[in-house]
Amino acid sequence: MKRLRDPASGCEWDSVQTFGTIAPYTIEEAYEVADAIARDDMDALADELGDLQLQVVFHAQMAEEAGHFTLDDVLKRICDKMERRHPHIFGDAEHGGHHLWEIIKAEERTADPDKSALAGVALALPALERAAKLQRRAARVGFDWPDASGPRAKIDEELTELERETDRQRVLEEMGDLLFAVVNLARHLNIEPEAALREANRKFERRFREIEQSPGFEKMSLDEKEELWRRAKLAQADSMA
Repeated sequence: MKRLRDPASGCEWDSVQTFGTIAPYTIEEAYEVADAIARDDMDALADELGDLQLQVVFHAQMAEEAGHFTLDDVLKRICDKMERRHPHIFGDAEHGGHHLWEIIKAEERTADPDKSALAGVALALPALERAAKLQRRAARVGFDWPDASGPRAKIDEELTELERETDRQRVLEEMGDLLFAVVNLARHLNIEPEAALREANRKFERRFREIEQSPGFEKMSLDEKEELWRRAKLAQADSMA
């Protein structure tokens, strides 16, 4: 990467990149890792993990050029963090687990000038994932429904408000509130909303690709297409039985 970034003899594309221009690729590579895992494609996973690791090296090289930190600093910090958050493994604590991990993380956040329970929730996270993380943070300080009936009722409330609106901006806001309530229900059911929506996307794509192969599909009526969809759904259910 150092050679690729050389302004005189390096790659004309790599040498002019910045943190901002590379960040979207970093996010994309992380999703491609997740996709390979979802497809249980270990060969693809090996490739995608390499692509993701390259992103870490790319950012570290740019940081070293600017005098901020090096790749060694990056690796040392994550090693220090893992040791600090696992004192029952690397230290003297007798008990650990995820609960201790969260306590230590909370203690680390006390050094942050932003004292909000929501501090540090990255703006660049996908909206569904960020919504769930904001809700989990709020729940830690007692701002949460006691059970799933609360967010379930909130969905009905938000849907009613959405149907009542006609102003475009208000419809946008109410749709956001509805989605936020759905994420809250998923959280109470111990379901990751991002994972649930990814599965729904895969299921829709698989069924649609199947039915669009039917002769004359584009000229069919909606009822005819719905019938094909129903058959594809039943066939899929039978294959999973």
